[in-house]
Amino acid sequence: MYRFLLSPRWLGALALTLVASAVMVLLGNWQLDRYRGRTEINERIDAGLRMAAAPLAEALRAPAGGPGTAGPAPAEDKVWTRVTVSGRYDPTNIVLVRGRTVDSRVGFEVLTPLVLADGTALLVDRGWVPPAPGGAMAQPTVPATPTGDVTVVGRVHETESGAGAVNRRDGRLETRRVGVSQLARELPYPVYGAYLLLDEQTPAADPVFKAVPVGHTNNWQNFGYVVQWWLFAVMALFGYGWVARREARRAAGIGTTSTPVDRAAEPAPSASG
Repeated sequence: MYRFLLSPRWLGALALTLVASAVMVLLGNWQLDRYRGRTEINERIDAGLRMAAAPLAEALRAPAGGPGTAGPAPAEDKVWTRVTVSGRYDPTNIVLVRGRTVDSRVGFEVLTPLVLADGTALLVDRGWVPPAPGGAMAQPTVPATPTGDVTVVGRVHETESGAGAVNRRDGRLETRRVGVSQLARELPYPVYGAYLLLDEQTPAADPVFKAVPVGHTNNWQNFGYVVQWWLFAVMALFGYGWVARREARRAAGIGTTSTPVDRAAEPAPSASG
């Protein structure tokens, strides 16, 4: 019944089905890797909230270049690590990160370089502030920067992707995305290769600042894609088998019905017959 499967047409259809199913399985595996990677990120975010603060040197290597350069990026397992470090804020090089949303309001995140005793600096995201009256792009009133020694506790945040140009507006550095390398070129000291998302500060931070929320990655979306691609692979194989079985039954005459005979169209028998 199934000898027709050896014909060129059916062998070609089988090859196409197997290739399509293999591609779908590979796409599912790729999404599974992304699901696992994003799950690890979420776990690190949660762990960073619970862990005791470690010295900065345990999470980030100090920059080794000269002024205007950035140090190495943190290792993947060090991102979101909770660290503590002391230094002095540099209020002359505050960075405003525009277009940031907190509590459904668009405003600015305020990054301030914390200059350490060795002359290197770490960018600290002190929090979110609303724009000045006049629109979301109106430069905000930034609370005064603490003077003297400051101790901060926060989580290591890697440089953001897609960072664009850095410009000065009304004497302040301004950007849309936090690109540490780009910002370092505007600063007069070597800068660490990541920035710090502030959790605590001594002396205490100004209450005008709102904490910047950290969103978890949508790992379950990737898991849904895994199921979707693997299900498509199974459906492709099932569809090939179903069509082949239907063709075999048709060739064997199974499940087919003969054309009914229209008796009314037959000539009537003669009286002598």
